[in-house]
Amino acid sequence: MTKSSTSAKHASKEAVALSYEQALAELEQLLAGMEAGQLPLDQLLESYRRGAELLGFCRAKLQAVEQQVKVLEGEGLKQWGDS
Repeated sequence: MTKSSTSAKHASKEAVALSYEQALAELEQLLAGMEAGQLPLDQLLESYRRGAELLGFCRAKLQAVEQQVKVLEGEGLKQWGDS
């Protein structure tokens, strides 16, 4: 296994351990650092990678919650209509 794939798997495990709010806060912090324009190129690239990972994590969480809400709404409508 290469070093980059090892670090990518480690980073994705870290993202899984985060809550949506923690991931969003970290993403905002990374963006602020990147927008400041003071990061060295290597750190900028690493921040971009981590930010992309966090963004994917947040999108997946939102989609999962959205699906759960649709299921709950569907069940609620069925129960309400059956009464």
